[in-house]
Amino acid sequence: MLKQVTMAATGLVLGLSITAQAGTLEDVQKRGAVSCGVSTGLAGFSQKDEKGNWSGIDVDVCRAVAAAVLGDASKVQYKPLTAKERFTALQSGEVDMLSRNTTWTLTRDASLGLNFVGVNYYDGQGFMVSKNLGVSSVNDLDGATVCIQAGTTTELNLADYFRAHGMEYTAITFDTSDQTRAGFESGRCDVLTSDQSQLYALRIGLQKPGNAMVLPEVISKEPLGPVVRQGDDAWFNIVKWSLAAIIEAEYLGISSATAATAAKSGTPEQKRLLGSDGDAGSKLGLSADWANNIVSQVGNYSEVFERNVGSGSPLKIARGLNAQWNKGGIMYSNPIR
Repeated sequence: MLKQVTMAATGLVLGLSITAQAGTLEDVQKRGAVSCGVSTGLAGFSQKDEKGNWSGIDVDVCRAVAAAVLGDASKVQYKPLTAKERFTALQSGEVDMLSRNTTWTLTRDASLGLNFVGVNYYDGQGFMVSKNLGVSSVNDLDGATVCIQAGTTTELNLADYFRAHGMEYTAITFDTSDQTRAGFESGRCDVLTSDQSQLYALRIGLQKPGNAMVLPEVISKEPLGPVVRQGDDAWFNIVKWSLAAIIEAEYLGISSATAATAAKSGTPEQKRLLGSDGDAGSKLGLSADWANNIVSQVGNYSEVFERNVGSGSPLKIARGLNAQWNKGGIMYSNPIR
């Protein structure tokens, strides 16, 4: 069931007809799969292996929504999208949701006909250089050539920072992360700038990772999270609370291994999340065990983080801001009750 509403486009989408689709839940149930826009390949976030299996912290958000809606986290159709392609694909209905290391900004939220549902990774823009360059700070990069991915907030942040510090640079843009890394590795630029998590992911893909280093400075706030189209509040709520369920499960001490037990004999908060008490599922148009399916099949936020970008992954990124709010970070779910 599709209801198409044409909205006036402004800013970056001037002249583009945006299509808002109500009834995304019904479309997904009829199709039997969630169509999820992901990156073209970024270690730790969304990457396909040699057998065609996708994994990553963004992929797990797609899987969580499929578990909530269809009871099966494997029911996802992944659509690799470049930074330039991602918003048009969502606006046009090519995908049901976007889960692709995308920064939540006012312009994107208010002028593209899209809604950000939350944050699954708090990031910031950093810089990677060859150790042979002999620099230790971004402020040593006056006159540098910079490899950068087109269509990202990093372009704007880079311009702001260098202008504010009276520094010059030459940008060399690419369409994908792999192309940007190849440009850096071939010596086309002195420095590669992107979200700091991406820099660690790109560095392990270099032929000689030990020859490159990530500089200590972070010059921006980059809250990354999933996005849906405006005009379908029911779907917006489902994706929003699917992400929240992962985060809340960690806070409540529920893991994939303990979800079944907690649903039967846990605390009132645990039983409400897992559907053995209360009616949160029906308010979302889902079954009572929607969150139980998420936690038991995908895991809580700690499990998702550690296996994809944390201690259980090649990236070994510390939790930092992405720790729970009561453990020194800012990761936080609204109450599920």
